[in-house]
Formats: sequence, C-alpha cells, structure tokens
Amino acid sequence: MQPAETIYIDEDTVGCDGGGGALGHPLVYLTLSPRGHVDCPYCGRHYVQTEAGKAAGGGHGH
Repeated sequence: MQPAETIYIDEDTVGCDGGGGALGHPLVYLTLSPRGHVDCPYCGRHYVQTEAGKAAGGGHGH
C-alpha cells in the first residue's frame, strides 16, 4: 500500500473527492485550522496549510 498523498494548500478549507473521478469518493469539505492540517477520512490524503496561508488567516473556503 502506498503512503497517503500530502497536499499543501493556502486555504483553511479544502474539498476532497479522492481525485479519481468516478473511482473517487463523495465530496467532503475539511477544515484545516486551528491545527493547520487534516486527513481525509475516505482516502487518507493529508492536507497541510502553508505558512503563507496561516499568515493570511486562511482562505475564503473555495
């Protein structure tokens, strides 16, 4: 089994669908703050907020 993919983002909310089109999973929205990171409960992708995103107070949810 491959380790989970780590994705760096500037936002504080991310939508994850597994990235596999029809082979993905239902779209879920995950909040990174206040910890600055979160794992998708479906596919295990690890989302990490960049320092620039933390300094800007996150994004606007897109």
